[in-house]
This record gives sequence, C-alpha cells and structure tokens, in this order.
Amino acid sequence: MDVIERIGPARAWLATFVAGVVALAGGSVLAPRRVYDGFIWQYFWGPVYADAHNAQCAVNDGGSVSIPESCSAASDQGLIVAEPGYTLVSEVGYMIVGLFFLIGILLLLRRLHLGRNRNLFFGLVPFMLFGGALRVVEDANNWLADAAGTEQIIGYPLNTILISPLIYFTVFFLTLAALLVSVWLSRNGFVESYPPVLGAIGTVLFVVTFSGLVVISVLEESVGQYPAFLLVTVGLATGIAYGLYWLADRFAPEINSGTGYIGLVVLWAHAIDGVANVLASDWWEAFGLPFQYVPKHPANATIISVTETVVPASITSVIGTSWPFLLVKMVVALGIVWLFNDEFIDENPRYAIILLMGIAAVGLGPGTRDMLRATFGI
Repeated sequence: MDVIERIGPARAWLATFVAGVVALAGGSVLAPRRVYDGFIWQYFWGPVYADAHNAQCAVNDGGSVSIPESCSAASDQGLIVAEPGYTLVSEVGYMIVGLFFLIGILLLLRRLHLGRNRNLFFGLVPFMLFGGALRVVEDANNWLADAAGTEQIIGYPLNTILISPLIYFTVFFLTLAALLVSVWLSRNGFVESYPPVLGAIGTVLFVVTFSGLVVISVLEESVGQYPAFLLVTVGLATGIAYGLYWLADRFAPEINSGTGYIGLVVLWAHAIDGVANVLASDWWEAFGLPFQYVPKHPANATIISVTETVVPASITSVIGTSWPFLLVKMVVALGIVWLFNDEFIDENPRYAIILLMGIAAVGLGPGTRDMLRATFGI
C-alpha cells in the first residue's frame, strides 16, 4: 500500500498492466509451448480463432494452427485443441481481467471527476443490451455462412472484435467514446446533464443493431422469427425481478435500501439471463425453435448436470433441468444487492456504482445474446 500511495493508484495500475503483458510475452518467448500454446492459445485465443472460423474446434500443433476434420482425433493425437466457448480456466481468467479493468475504469472516472451520479448506471444499461445484440451479429454471420455453404460475410480477423473476449473491448471503447462526448456536451453547456445523452446514444446503438437483425430475418429465409420468445422472456424476467424487489421492499427493506432502483435493474439483468437459458434449453419446442440451445458456460452446465443427477427423471421430464440456474442466479443477485447497503454506497459511491455496473453487465449482456439468438432462431 505504501508503494501505491507513493507512485499513485493510476501509475500503479498501469505498471501492473505493463508487467502482466511483459510476463506473458516473455513466457511465450522463453517457453512458447507451455505458456503460449498450452495456456494463452488453448484457453483464450484458440476458442476465439475457432469461433471466428465457424468451426467446432481449432488445433495447434506447435508450428501452425488449423481446423481439423475431427476434433476428437486431433485430441487423441496429443495436439492442443481449442473449442469455441468457455472453460473454467478461461472464465476465471476473464473474471480476474474483468476485475482488473473495473479498477482501471474506477481510476479513469475518478480522474474525470465522474461516477458519483447514480444516473450514470442507468445511462449505461442500453450499452449492455447493445453488447448482447452486437454479439448476435456474429452468430448471424456464422449462421448465414453455414446455410449458404459460403465464407462468412464478416471474415477473419475482423469478426474477432465481435467475439468474446474482444467484443468486451469493442463495446468498452464505444461506450467510453459516448461517455466522453456526453460529458463534453454537458460541461460546455449544450445539455444539462450527461447521463441522459449517454443513455440516448446507447439506445440508438442497440436499436440500430436490433433493427439490422430484424432486417436480416426478413431477407434471409434461414433466419427465423420467434417474437413470442422475446416477449415471454422479457415478461417473465420483469415479473420475477419486480416480484423479488417488491417482496424485499415489503418484508426486508434493508435489502433495497442502499441500491434502490439500481438493485431492481441488477435483478432484472440476471433474470433475463436465467429465463432465456431456461426457455431455450427446456422449452424450445413450445416456441417452435429449430433446435435446443445448450449452455456454453461451465457453471450453467454443471448446475444442469447436478440437477439431472439429484432430481428424479419423472420431475425433470416435466419441468426440465435448467430451472436451478435461474434460481441460483436470482438468489446470488439478491444477495449481492443486499451487500450494497447505505453505509457501503455512502462511503464508496463511485466504487459501488462501478461494481454494480459490472454485476449487471455480466447478466444482461449474455442474457440479451441468448434471448436474441433464440428470437431469430440462430
């Protein structure tokens, strides 16, 4: 702590960032097979590469990267295989990196003298929706290529900016640009307050992206239209979130006392994620979806696996196996909202708002993607 106080938090953050990059780069040079191929590529870049090429997996043989005809055969040969999606290693890595960059955002807002206004949180919500919708653009890109048997319209490497984790940086820089423009307009007297302008920019980005997906669904026969899924997901998520918020306000008001309506948005964000997963996994036939959606996150897959083991088949055959994921998400989200009491927010307003934004984003971003994928059947 003395070192941080002496050189300053911002410089300490930057020094840590540079040290991390140097360590990974140095390790990749000194031990490329272990550090780069077996860690960076296998768990982080390899899944992006495979997803960007719309492949089941990608293979790194130490000298080149290729798309194999058989992923299992490549694995049996002892080659390093990476599949699209997440693993426990990558999720932990992204969580650490995410927390690190949240600290960086906190320092940036402090330097700009921003972040104490709670309306900043609401101004950023449309960007969470935009991020999820933008990810579906890449899903549609892959879907159309498969349907037509042609190359992707947005090809490699450009499409990597629409794939996790790079899409987070894409959305972050767009959001940062919108924030800076909004603040500039406010501080130069063009608008009274910056959060409404920020929210308006995010809303326009989301509406344009969503409208683009609608146009694609109209022009392309391979892309479906299942608006009932969108309406039911939003309706159920809103009912669940508001129901929990109302119950907490009625019987345990200390839960909502610190966050207020911010807590309601956090609950809604994770309800969207949970409901979309449950409906797409267990009730897809009821909506006429073309196929069943399977979870890409290890946590969700683990919960489903445990449910299949513990709950009798006579019950899961009726109500499905994904509902505990929604239950866990809502219990955790409600617990997190409870932690942000009046004392914590009053003492650390900027830090609290940043954390709450991150917590809402990890629910609403993926949830929006899952919801819209099913809505368009891609």
